[in-house]
Amino acid sequence: MDDPELDAIRQQRLQQMQGANPEQQKAQQEQMAAQQEMKNSMLSQLLDQNARARLNTLKISKPDKAQMVEGMIIRMAQMGQIGGKLDDASLVKLLESLNQQMPRSNSTVKFDRRRAAMDSDSDDDYGI
Repeated sequence: MDDPELDAIRQQRLQQMQGANPEQQKAQQEQMAAQQEMKNSMLSQLLDQNARARLNTLKISKPDKAQMVEGMIIRMAQMGQIGGKLDDASLVKLLESLNQQMPRSNSTVKFDRRRAAMDSDSDDDYGI
């Protein structure tokens, strides 16, 4: 899942390919905007300033994970598992428990030294 603006653009393109009329597209965009606004207002009621800032930082680096956390926080509140506002420490504990449950992705960086060794600076005389 991505940014709501990207979701709206994707939804609009999908409707264009399916031949939906512009009124339906506008109504769906308004509905998506209203849902996003409602989610933001709920999160602002559930999180203190520091926790909200941490969640926004996470959203920048890992948008899919941030959306999952936002949904989880909202579900927890709806089920009555959250008593008051979550502070930063509570959000960190929640993120740590989530990290333990999720499988880690093994990303690696490979550097081909042979190709770098073939590059010679002697070819460049820089106008000297």
